[in-house]
Amino acid sequence: MIFIRAFSRAVRFQRKIFGEYSSSLCLQQATFRDILSAPEGPEGAVSHLRGSSLKVLGCREFSSWAFPALYSVRHQIHQQSNSYVEEQLDPFSLVADELSILANRLRAMVVAEVPKLASAAEYFFKLGVEGKRFRPTVLLLMSSALDVSTHEPPSKTIENTLTTKLRDRQQCIAEITEMIHVASLLHDDVLDDADTRRGIGSLNFVMGNKLAVLAGDFLLSRACVALASLKNTEVVSLLATVVEHLVTGETMQMTSSSNDRCSMEYYIQKTYYKTASLIANSCKAIALLAGQTTEVATLAYDYGRNLGLAFQLIDDVLDFTGTSASLGKGSLSDIRHGIITAPILFAMEEFPELRVVVEQGFENPSNVDIALEYLGKSRGIQRARELAKEHASLAAAAIDSLPGNDDEDVKRSRRALIDLTHIVITRTK
Repeated sequence: MIFIRAFSRAVRFQRKIFGEYSSSLCLQQATFRDILSAPEGPEGAVSHLRGSSLKVLGCREFSSWAFPALYSVRHQIHQQSNSYVEEQLDPFSLVADELSILANRLRAMVVAEVPKLASAAEYFFKLGVEGKRFRPTVLLLMSSALDVSTHEPPSKTIENTLTTKLRDRQQCIAEITEMIHVASLLHDDVLDDADTRRGIGSLNFVMGNKLAVLAGDFLLSRACVALASLKNTEVVSLLATVVEHLVTGETMQMTSSSNDRCSMEYYIQKTYYKTASLIANSCKAIALLAGQTTEVATLAYDYGRNLGLAFQLIDDVLDFTGTSASLGKGSLSDIRHGIITAPILFAMEEFPELRVVVEQGFENPSNVDIALEYLGKSRGIQRARELAKEHASLAAAAIDSLPGNDDEDVKRSRRALIDLTHIVITRTK
């Protein structure tokens, strides 16, 4: 009976957070009678439901993303608390003051002696074009979610000093991460010959490719200086690896063979390198600076990795479903550049003949139209969204698995991190 109540609560939460799939045919098939009739009793219910869910048409992904909602009784109690149900948190507003300070620091950090380089370096840090500042928000919330108080400090003053110093160092990680991210955008726009970014002309379009590349290099050098100031070799190694991953991912995209382009495994690995690694390793760096255990640092990494993958999967969906105005850049840009993403890969599974079109390439606009026609007949968009929901659920599970903490600020930040998983998979731009 306890298990059934817990399952019911988790299902209600799954419907609230992860949308319409949890109220689909899958849950009609996976009834409580299925739980009670599981061959190994309630303990075997999950595996029993996994098997039955695979038989439900259109719900093949159900078992892999729905059941992380059952990951712990503490999570179910946490989600059922009045504060969570009634208080709708805006994750960005929780750290708005810090984000404003961080934005001012970033503008100061990218000042260069050469006026033209200074203009290029600050291009995407100017007021109004800073973007969503999604990554700094994640990292500031993670800092609060992993807050640790010193044990029996000699005085309250010393405790406050230590806490402030730690927060400054964690803010530095957020600044470094944003500089690395913007540098990667500048370089990507050159490689992709993009003409818009964040609703304005891309830097390479406005100032030329050479200056855009140099501006990206300059931002990376400033990030390195800030990183060195932390004097933490493990954190330096983590973020240096991120830069390596960015280069590796872009190279994978540029040099992929026909088989690579048609491989979901290759796509996920490339997506991790290009997008998720930065968030994952930055979250881990936040935990390491806080002196957290290896287990907690790994949970922070898992959250960032899965959130990053979910984010990019939705980005890839929006490239097909969004408009240029909502995206701040051209729609259908990936497929027109011959980049194959999850929606097309899933469509190819349903219509193998689409592979012939993919192998021919998309220099011919008619091939783009043919691919879009197959995509429209398939469940490619739907299945890409399902995969994003699976990763969002895994990210939420990582936050819930963190050691318990009764501090209200800590709990609020953890709820905000979970809310971010919902924001990522329901965004329209």
